[in-house]
Amino acid sequence: MMTEKATVYLSVGSNLGERKLNLQKAIFLIEEKLGEVVKISSVYNAPAWGFESDDFLNACLQLATDLAPEALLKKILGIEKKLGRERIFKEGYQSRNIDIDVIYYNDTVLQSENLTVPHPKMQERRFVLRPLADIAPQFYHPELKKDTRNLLQQCRDKSILQKLDMKLFPNRQALFSNIQFMAIEGNIGAGKTSLATKMSNDFNAKLILERFAENPFLPNFYEDKARYAFPLEMSFLADRYQQFSDDTSQFDLFKSFMISDYDIFKSLIFAKVTLQKQEFELYRKIFNFMYKEIKKPRIYVYLYQTTDRLLEQIKKRGREYEQSIDSQYLEKINRGYLDFLKTYPKENQLVIDVSELDFISNEPDYKQVLDTISDFALRQSD
Repeated sequence: MMTEKATVYLSVGSNLGERKLNLQKAIFLIEEKLGEVVKISSVYNAPAWGFESDDFLNACLQLATDLAPEALLKKILGIEKKLGRERIFKEGYQSRNIDIDVIYYNDTVLQSENLTVPHPKMQERRFVLRPLADIAPQFYHPELKKDTRNLLQQCRDKSILQKLDMKLFPNRQALFSNIQFMAIEGNIGAGKTSLATKMSNDFNAKLILERFAENPFLPNFYEDKARYAFPLEMSFLADRYQQFSDDTSQFDLFKSFMISDYDIFKSLIFAKVTLQKQEFELYRKIFNFMYKEIKKPRIYVYLYQTTDRLLEQIKKRGREYEQSIDSQYLEKINRGYLDFLKTYPKENQLVIDVSELDFISNEPDYKQVLDTISDFALRQSD
């Protein structure tokens, strides 16, 4: 027999560092460790309450959880600690990068050594009541017998709160859905396909993979670059343009967003390395015409790996036609990407050095990459 989940209301706040990022990281961890984040209020800028300090960002959220009150509190304290906060139990209030308080746990009235619910000071705090009214306007205080709207109207705290045009997300899938389209790029052997595939599985994304393995010119190119460079690059361009046009123009209603393991601009990067000057000038004219028609990713992630690590990865995956690739060629490709990124909008590009990471086999490394992408995506969401 399934037990019904408890409805919990939490208040989250931050007044140190990147305040919005702190709140979002806390919400991701709440969703991961406590239960389903059902609703999130608007975000409010509020003056510090009870002490002189920088303003806070505050929000409230509704949580569905299986955890009992004391177990819930223990995990909340763990989340705060993970985000860098050590609660100091002394008189008065302090600034903090994150603060998570339990406001309600169902309509339970509880007072123990570690936890009191409803929160004993909630009715005195406008920075709690105002965001709580966004998501639970009619929730009744089990002791005061008043709903949130009435508590807010009668609150003696006259602090001026500013409602911000700022969105927080219940989980990473919702955040990435807001981005809509992300490209994961990198040199040969950087792990772009593996990362894009893993993220698509974890966050319900439509996966767009480059079909380079089917190109009939590729094995010959690695044997005789000068002879096969132009037909190879033209073949890649035609395939990429056709595939990219088809895949990015047809959004899958059952998927949250799109993620690709390449961006069509890579055609120009590789062509500049492999083609003679006259061939490249002709190629670029054709490319520029096609590129105008292509959907651009909102986030362009470039996975940087050292040349030695790339050669190691290429050897490990064992594609016979890639084994003759030398370090000089890889370095030229890498320089081509970095030169391209100098011309790409800074607000849309993210370079991640993954030379020391194994994000496929090592879960902490994967989470580190996800955190980096999520932080960048959050800044994009405003």
